[in-house]
Amino acid sequence: MTVEETTFEPFLRALREDDPQRLYDLAPCGYLTTTADGTIVKANRTFLAMCGRSADDLLDIYRFDQLLAAGGRIYHETHFAPMLRMQGSAREIALELAMPDGTRRPVLVNAVVDQDEAGVPELVRIAVFDASHRRAYEQELLAATRRAEESDARARALTATLQQTLLPPSPPAIRGLELAAEFLPGDEALDVGGDFYDVFQVGTDDWVLAVGDVCGRGVEAAVVTALARFTIRAEAMQHDEPAAVLGVLNRVLLGYHAKRFCTVALARVSRRDGRWTGSVACGGHPLPLLRSADGTVRPVGRYGTVLGVVPDVRVHDAPLTLDAGDSLVFYTDGVLEARRDDDFFGEDRTAESVARASGTAPGIAAGLVADVLGFKNEARHDDLAILVARAVLG
Repeated sequence: MTVEETTFEPFLRALREDDPQRLYDLAPCGYLTTTADGTIVKANRTFLAMCGRSADDLLDIYRFDQLLAAGGRIYHETHFAPMLRMQGSAREIALELAMPDGTRRPVLVNAVVDQDEAGVPELVRIAVFDASHRRAYEQELLAATRRAEESDARARALTATLQQTLLPPSPPAIRGLELAAEFLPGDEALDVGGDFYDVFQVGTDDWVLAVGDVCGRGVEAAVVTALARFTIRAEAMQHDEPAAVLGVLNRVLLGYHAKRFCTVALARVSRRDGRWTGSVACGGHPLPLLRSADGTVRPVGRYGTVLGVVPDVRVHDAPLTLDAGDSLVFYTDGVLEARRDDDFFGEDRTAESVARASGTAPGIAAGLVADVLGFKNEARHDDLAILVARAVLG
């Protein structure tokens, strides 16, 4: 008889007939009785079927621990038997029966010790429950957990790789212009953010600087971010004015039908006569800050329309001049929207941070990141990108 053939129906019939011996033999779990040293002296039919042995092959021959797999025998000696001696009982002990054919059957074991009047152990009564289905479920659960962890690790690696493709590996070296950039991804590690920055050359001593933010996260936001970045690069070769470039980007985003808007601050600067001059335009983006060599800070440019929402956008070119020691600071709204309770970091704190930072481009960028992180007390934060360009003309 197999364990599967021991059903509840014979047991229930024995229960109705009030037959104690049949109730014992046909119980839906294995019952056995051992002497104090573990020798099996009695076992019901369910247990015999469970361990694959007959009564003649088992009773008064085997100790209970001899029916266990190797690991179970060790556990029996180091934990199960001492627990019975000390506490007189054990519950829900997970073991494995070693079957005659070499396979193993997982079981759960409960046991109690019968003592004589003097308190000396005489018998151990053991109930054994087949845990094959439970073990299979646990193994599948563990396997599913491992698969999920591996999938999570692959997704994180893919996210990090994809995010890096949206940013230049490092700001380029430009004669007369010191650059520094900081990018801090948000807490949603499995989603690519939409913040980006870029610096690229369009002519001799002629450069374009951009910082942008695509709404939302995930693959679709990443696609729109790449579209925005490369549209800016392509159109900057065709148009001198940043506002014209942003106008084309707006039309491209509307044509893409992604329902993702974008904000961009874009500047074009050229080195002429010992200074950098050019213009800056903003499409729905926070205005960049100009820190003069004397430490004063003011916003530059004019606010414009968010890109990718309406056909007719209003973006304006504003003149820009960088003398030696002047710094132009771009940032995304992850800086402004860093929170401490109900208070935002905001524009005033951003300007104050830029003003008190060390005068180098890396010092300004790192100082602003440090101030934002020191201010916020929320565990979560949005992506933030910072780009600083400082004139170092001799």
